[in-house]
Amino acid sequence: MPARHGKVFAYCLIAPAVFILAVTSLYPAIYSFVLSFFNWNWGIQFDFVGTRNYLDLFRSAEFWQVLYQTFLFAVVATALELVLGVALAVVLDRLKFGAGIIRTLLLTPLMVSGIIVALMSKIVLDPMLGIVNYVLISLGLPPSPFFGTTSTAMATVIMVDAWWQTAFVFIIVLAGLQSLPQEPIEAARVDGASSLQIFFRVKMPMLRPVLFTVLIFRTIDTLKVFDIIFGTTGGGPQIATEVMQTLAYRKAFSFLQMSEAMTVMVIFSAIVLAISLVYMRLEERLEVD
Repeated sequence: MPARHGKVFAYCLIAPAVFILAVTSLYPAIYSFVLSFFNWNWGIQFDFVGTRNYLDLFRSAEFWQVLYQTFLFAVVATALELVLGVALAVVLDRLKFGAGIIRTLLLTPLMVSGIIVALMSKIVLDPMLGIVNYVLISLGLPPSPFFGTTSTAMATVIMVDAWWQTAFVFIIVLAGLQSLPQEPIEAARVDGASSLQIFFRVKMPMLRPVLFTVLIFRTIDTLKVFDIIFGTTGGGPQIATEVMQTLAYRKAFSFLQMSEAMTVMVIFSAIVLAISLVYMRLEERLEVD
């Protein structure tokens, strides 16, 4: 087959996927961007307002608090999951007996949907009937309100997300550890390097692409968090756990401010896209190094 015909055949194969992607992703994105310049409330009101929605959001203290809380959740949850996931992977990589059973148990949270995790955590952490507070009281410790106060709600939501998604980091890092070439590790061991030196100076540099990939996935995923917060606090108490996704949902379906909700998501999508591009550029530099 000539090279030109081969290229045409390749484009024909990917054309359906590109078309579906355009219909399901590009069209809603463009339509949302257009709607952000109108004042639409699900009813007969559909007025062109230009950039007023954007200016109103940028002048809103609530918007900046929610944006800060979104990044706070993403940074802390991602960092915690990376540390716990790497630690679990290193420990399990050293085990010679029962590793398969432990690996299966650690992966169990990933088999549960986010809304189910949220409902389970509300039951377990209930201030009156939850098992966690029962254990705390039995140990002579004061009970915690968990989701009930502005000072503890965000930390509790982060804890729940870490319980749920640490297994994702763990399984990828474990696979990376078990696929590392053994020659550099054995050479370092022969040279008298300790286990810590081997891990930080030999294994970690080789694991860097894997860790960076996990970092990208978890950062974007935590920035887009919705189900955990919607199912536990709904953004409360007050707006202590409100994030961009729940803010857009509340504006659209609680207050019927569809155009404002679209504006929130356009701004947030632009931020996520910018972060993704930065990560991609950093990944290219790491590959060059």
